[in-house]
Amino acid sequence: MREHTSGPRVLLKRLRELMAASYEPQDRLDRIVRQIARNMVAEVCSIYALRADGILELFATEGLNPGAVHNAQLRLGDGLVGTIAASAQVLNLSDAQHHPAFTLLPETGEEIYHSFLGVPILRAGRTLGVLVVQNETQRHYSDDEVEALETTAMILAEMIATGDLQRLSKPGMELDLGKSASISGLSFNEGIGLGYVVLHEPRLLVTNLFNEDAEKERQRLDSALGSLRLSIDDMLSRGDVAFEGEHRDVLETYRMFAHDRGWVRRLEEAINNGLTAEAAVEKVQSDMRSRMMNMTDPYLRERINDFEDLANRLTRLLIGRAPDQIAKTLPENAIVVARHMGAAELLDYPREKLRGLVLEDGALTSHVTIVARAMGIPVVGQARGSVSLSENADAIIVDGDEGQVHLRPQQDLRDAYAEKVRFRAKRQQFFQTNRNKPAVTKDGVGIELLMNAGLAVDLPQMAGSGADGIGLFRTELQFMVVAAFPRSEAQEKLYRQVLEAAKNKPVTFRTLDIGGDKMLPYFRGAGQEENPALGWRAIRLALDRPGLLRVQIRALLKAAGGGELRVMLPMITDLSEIRKAREIIDREVRHLSRFAYKLPTRLKLGAMIEVPALLWQLDELMQAVDFVSVGSNDLFQFTMATDRSNSQLSSRFDPVSAPFLRLLRQIVEAGKRANTPVTLCGELAGRPISAMALVALGFRSISMAPAAIGPVKSMLLDLNVEEVAKLVGEALDKPAGQVNIRDLLTDYAKAADISV
Repeated sequence: MREHTSGPRVLLKRLRELMAASYEPQDRLDRIVRQIARNMVAEVCSIYALRADGILELFATEGLNPGAVHNAQLRLGDGLVGTIAASAQVLNLSDAQHHPAFTLLPETGEEIYHSFLGVPILRAGRTLGVLVVQNETQRHYSDDEVEALETTAMILAEMIATGDLQRLSKPGMELDLGKSASISGLSFNEGIGLGYVVLHEPRLLVTNLFNEDAEKERQRLDSALGSLRLSIDDMLSRGDVAFEGEHRDVLETYRMFAHDRGWVRRLEEAINNGLTAEAAVEKVQSDMRSRMMNMTDPYLRERINDFEDLANRLTRLLIGRAPDQIAKTLPENAIVVARHMGAAELLDYPREKLRGLVLEDGALTSHVTIVARAMGIPVVGQARGSVSLSENADAIIVDGDEGQVHLRPQQDLRDAYAEKVRFRAKRQQFFQTNRNKPAVTKDGVGIELLMNAGLAVDLPQMAGSGADGIGLFRTELQFMVVAAFPRSEAQEKLYRQVLEAAKNKPVTFRTLDIGGDKMLPYFRGAGQEENPALGWRAIRLALDRPGLLRVQIRALLKAAGGGELRVMLPMITDLSEIRKAREIIDREVRHLSRFAYKLPTRLKLGAMIEVPALLWQLDELMQAVDFVSVGSNDLFQFTMATDRSNSQLSSRFDPVSAPFLRLLRQIVEAGKRANTPVTLCGELAGRPISAMALVALGFRSISMAPAAIGPVKSMLLDLNVEEVAKLVGEALDKPAGQVNIRDLLTDYAKAADISV
């Protein structure tokens, strides 16, 4: 038993000696593979390194043909070695040649070997190569042997990451370390950002790998685990998480992980095999990440994120690092790269230094995305692998227009994007010259261009963009960036601040639109919903919890005292919901009147058209409210039965097409019949081509992100509405599918020299 358990420790000791000695890179590698083969009683040990061109190259071997070194190659995903690198999974085979992925490399002479054990060489979840041992006899390698090889691979990863092997690479065949990488994601906010990576959860690079005293390391681990558990208990006992709900569930999960004996046992085993406590955490964390990185279940992905956060906290305790202060020491031209983050966390970064945001997860409607749009920075989401492929201070380009991220870009690409940024800046200067001009088309049609907002950081953009007012103020954002329900006084203060900033321009406040994908961490909602977007949210939730709506309405009435108040109800499905909401509003008006509060001189109540059911109640709806606003994002999603955050569907259906434009035309015509003002809010309003289509349909008021007002106004100043209305009207009257309306408008704009 003594000999068996000492094997990994002896191997680590020998490797440490080899790493410390002054050998040439190839000599060091050759000695390493010989040492591993000897320790594991293997006839073959080989190291394959992943090159920047996606090729796995044999860099060293003991047992295979020496002439194959730097000549034997496999593509990522090909053969057993390529499969391990692509999947980041271990392969333990007693008869490798019968595995479906087996590919014979004749130059290596490996055909006589049957048993095969290969492990990925991982660093922070990123594959740098593959480590393999082989034997002639058919055998299945033990768990202890797998563990030993994984530990060895972790040490090799640090060796590769230092760049020591770069000298062995041929020109044009550099290793996958500092290579350029392009990642395709989804555009969550337009714009282009050039700068340098700031990892939101910076990886703690563990440099102290080998322990001198296993008992001392176990004591350090026990002490750090104790501190970790106490800190979680402290968070759970604080008043700001006293409510049951998602926030507390996350912390309870953290506590469960922190006390998990399986996790602790794996950490102790890694220490027994010769690693320091912090290196043990890194190893177990890397193992967990590689096993679970391909999971698609959102619940399990969140649990992985919880585990990562917990492991990072434990590592910080072990290496004695205080909580990260990177937000306070942000470099110029910073681009934050994160797996996921909260809205409040983004607001911690100084806006003047922030040039963009990259998220591995997230959605168009996620809290942090909405806040980033309010801050006016480009955002790319669903950029899988961006955290693992990035290092702090790496050069990076975020293309929010195309949903692309370019890491460590080549100089020609940097130059091209720098020119693109200069061109955009010139266009912005041009838009600024039109800022104070009214949005009146060439044939004299006035269009009201409003902006969407939701936080105090949005308000300065009203003057800068030349907006005619705020067409949609998302009141829920104030709730999303705090740890508990905002008191009535805090709500009233924000609403008054918004009205004062508007300087008598119209402001439409949408009542609290939470639920679905916008749950508050401190609010006990409906629990896990099968289809949250179609569930207990917005006006449905507000009417079931009238106390929330009453407090908000009271704050709005007080803030707007002496002026006009415009209140809009989200996700109306049935007219009875408007009646019930009006009863609550009237009750609050009577209450404030009783105590002699100054009330608004005029109160206008509106509804959002987001649910298709309202299309069969349009005439009644127009009579029941003072105005309506089309929520084009949700209405399109529900009409087409397509999830906008699903990358496989996000571009499949075009809102500038006959079915959806015909639907919007119905709404405009119903508004005209009842003389009820109709506005459209959403992404559709913020793009020149789709805004042109809306104006052609008859919309005379549209609301968009502040940055979109300049380009849309520029388009309108050159537009002849009568011409484009006739063009679109004729296209919509033809059978659906006969005319591509987006192409039709693009060709029209080009012929008329209209910038889109």
